[in-house]
Amino acid sequence: MSEHTTGPLQGRRILVTGASKGIGAAIARAVHRDGAEVAVHFNSDRTGAEALASELGDRVHLVHGDLSTREAATQVWSAASSAMGGVDTLVNNAGAWIASPLEAEDARADGNEAWAEGWDANMQLNLLSAADLCREALLTFREQGEGAVINMTSRSAHRGDDAEHLAYGAAKAGLLSLTKGIARGYGHLGVCAYAIAPGWVDTGLAAGAVSDEVLAGLPLREVTPPEDVAELVAFLASSRARHLTGSTIDVTGADYVR
Repeated sequence: MSEHTTGPLQGRRILVTGASKGIGAAIARAVHRDGAEVAVHFNSDRTGAEALASELGDRVHLVHGDLSTREAATQVWSAASSAMGGVDTLVNNAGAWIASPLEAEDARADGNEAWAEGWDANMQLNLLSAADLCREALLTFREQGEGAVINMTSRSAHRGDDAEHLAYGAAKAGLLSLTKGIARGYGHLGVCAYAIAPGWVDTGLAAGAVSDEVLAGLPLREVTPPEDVAELVAFLASSRARHLTGSTIDVTGADYVR
């Protein structure tokens, strides 16, 4: 692609976490198409990240980091900022639907340990790393006088999740509250913050989890394409509706309507 690509995001420098596949890859494609420079963060799927970078061409930088560890967020931010000469939009997309069972599957195992491990893993990946990246963004954006944070939450943040994933819903609810707090506390410094709450999305996270019975009960009779979420992110990143800051936008195909 030409370095002279124009669009509503020309000149924007966007960090997308968890961008090697699924929603994250769709977001990277959409914002890159609209002219942004993109830092594609990945953890285990280097092959996917490299394939995406090859597909998109220029204005793409690969950033590795394991956000299941506390120290990784600062390293990811630093690497993205160094590669692009700064960051003005953070998209916290990385996450996983991690179980937090009341009891271990093996009756001989420690049920308390299984529960605690599930909560620790969910809080770290789905909330704390995102919060640490938000902190890095706020420290930068307040000096720049502008910036945007777009956090990927979930319908689970509103309604809770199932019995095996209580911690996931709680972590996503925490991220939702964090987004609102950022919007309220830093708007006067030019920082906008938005939350997107998808339902079932056609990605690896939902693979095998949507039965034919569930699919038949969805109003649109299909799970959400990741591109629907990506187009919303591209719009929010463009500053075309700054007064949406603090909002949570549901993308569920009317499966969950508040």
